[in-house]
Amino acid sequence: MEQHGFIQDMLDVKVLILFVMAKLEYPASLQTIYELCYQDDKLSYFDVSVAVPDMVQSGHLQELPGGMYGITDKGREHEEITCDAIAYPVMQRALDAVRRYNQTMQRRKLINAEIVKQDSGDYAVQMHLRDEAGPLMQLELTAPSVTQARALARAFEKKADAIYQLVLTQLIEQEEHDHAAP
Repeated sequence: MEQHGFIQDMLDVKVLILFVMAKLEYPASLQTIYELCYQDDKLSYFDVSVAVPDMVQSGHLQELPGGMYGITDKGREHEEITCDAIAYPVMQRALDAVRRYNQTMQRRKLINAEIVKQDSGDYAVQMHLRDEAGPLMQLELTAPSVTQARALARAFEKKADAIYQLVLTQLIEQEEHDHAAP
């Protein structure tokens, strides 16, 4: 019976992993590698969980602290040679997945929220928005429960850009209004 799909054997799995890892700007966990590579129904988590340790042992990938993985120079060299073997639709879907991952990770570097328990029993949510040049906004809100603090942190991480724009707009409009008044 004829097999369909790009993944036919373990070599195809490793070629796809090298391709994905070469395009990543940040280290990735085994689960993330699987999710980024899952662009073909023939790929299984088991395939990735076998291939990645093999690739660490062969020197194509390196295991980093916290269960993360990155590509080595040897891996990059081999990826350049083997990337043409990947089916075009699989390659495009993998590239799209990697772009989304890189954007998400970049955003996480620039936006963060920390929850700190205060002596009063309340929780301070310290929120930071940065760009490549440095801090843009620092905001601290107090929440009466850890549940509400987590909700504030999640909301800020999702909407930090909009909150920043709203604050700027409100401050600038108020300043312009104050100067325009006789």
